Amino acid sequence: MALILGIESSCDDTSASVIRDTTILSNITANQEVHRKYGGVVPELASRAHQQNIIPVIHQSITEAGIKKEDLDAIAFTRGPGLLGSLLVGTSFSKAFAMGLNIPLIEVNHMQAHILAHFAQLPDQEKPVPQFPFLCLTVSGGHTQIVLVKDHFDMEVVGQTIDDAAGETFDKAAKIMSLPYPGGPVIDKLAQLGNPDKYKFPEPNMKGFDYSFSGLKTSFLYFLRDNLKTDPDFIEKNKADLSASLQKTIIKILLKKLKLASEKFVTHEIAIAGGVSANSALRKAMETARTEWGWHTYIPQFQFTTDNAAMIAVTGYFKFLKGEFIGQDAVPYARGGM
Repeated sequence: MALILGIESSCDDTSASVIRDTTILSNITANQEVHRKYGGVVPELASRAHQQNIIPVIHQSITEAGIKKEDLDAIAFTRGPGLLGSLLVGTSFSKAFAMGLNIPLIEVNHMQAHILAHFAQLPDQEKPVPQFPFLCLTVSGGHTQIVLVKDHFDMEVVGQTIDDAAGETFDKAAKIMSLPYPGGPVIDKLAQLGNPDKYKFPEPNMKGFDYSFSGLKTSFLYFLRDNLKTDPDFIEKNKADLSASLQKTIIKILLKKLKLASEKFVTHEIAIAGGVSANSALRKAMETARTEWGWHTYIPQFQFTTDNAAMIAVTGYFKFLKGEFIGQDAVPYARGGM
């Protein structure tokens, strides 16, 4: 039995989680509201906020878990990818804390952690976990990937976006329509009031399992520009239908490639992960696929869709079992694959 402290600081959320094996004892996250007025994350402000938040968040996480810091067996931290300044805060604290407690240090890849979040369990609420091999559609503001997961750390990216990520497309479309930041959840909420068949937007014809969303984003921009010429209130009058139509197009693109990948790799074990996995229409589409295509679908709870330390801790636990530790010379990386 192992107690692992997970620390996540890859972007603008400071998060800490304590797990016992794969069971979550606490999962605390401090959000940074300062970025809203800028319409996006400001890296320098994010790293400063992490410095302010990291000690209180970790203290609260340990307290809520009902343990003492001396009970910890290891510390797992996000090494990358992410914003370098933000990662430096989490990395530096993790190294110092592990040294002070004289316990092992475990580095975690942020993208792997999103996938392995499916193996985290809540107390007294055991849920089914994906069976290897499975496919995971990882969708967020910075990434869109189809990953073939053969084991906890044997992962192959079989498809990915060649330009914009799906989440970035949601956010930029929202910005074009002057919707609040972050735009993805706002579009999701508006879409529930709109007609998804009102407007048609182009779908890219990419080979293999790769994605492209830049053409859709540009098409959406030009469509609004042309309609605003004849009606300055076009967006305001039709924002629900615009949101629903755009959302339907993005999800159709995502699921089409995912279905092709499931046929190619002959698996019905299908998971989604990342911030966009919180999108209600995507979750509904996955439930529909369960019935129509015979998939065994795994949809994360909302608390595990955005960046959180529980996913870092559970990934750290599987590395702890393998004895995969890292030294005090560890440095974060802003970019990197699986």
